[in-house]
Amino acid sequence: MEVGKTRTQGLGATYSRVVSGVSGRVLVVDDNRVIRQLIRVNLELEGFEVVTAADGAECLDVVHHVCPDVVTLDVVMPRLDGLQTAERLREDPRTRHLPVAIVSACTQYEVDSGLAAGIDAFLAKPFEPAELVRLVRELMHRESPPPLDDTRGAGRAGTPSG
Repeated sequence: MEVGKTRTQGLGATYSRVVSGVSGRVLVVDDNRVIRQLIRVNLELEGFEVVTAADGAECLDVVHHVCPDVVTLDVVMPRLDGLQTAERLREDPRTRHLPVAIVSACTQYEVDSGLAAGIDAFLAKPFEPAELVRLVRELMHRESPPPLDDTRGAGRAGTPSG
């Protein structure tokens, strides 16, 4: 097992742990170091590779280098909050279809705003580790929408709604 830290220019260390036989890569974005570590450990135990970022601005700086399969976002963070980060991910053609989940103690307003921003799922803090793993697996295995120029008409049968 190899452990490595990558540095983003002008920012603190972004944690990345390379795990053999990984199930997928998750970018975990939360300003609380303890929460980032809790999420990271629980996902790594289930075979996911995890990269962390301390806020939305750092997420946007590293997302194209990391190429995650799923992003989890806290809502309240410095510099750029989770909802603004989700909006920017949806505006970028390279990350438009990237599954994004909010992991936060959300108000109804934040849930409504998140849905409008294109959030795919919500997980309320505090959460059970098994719920987190289930959510990430569901998002990772959902069928991606076809490219805009695809005429095959692929459906989304069997994907959970909500």
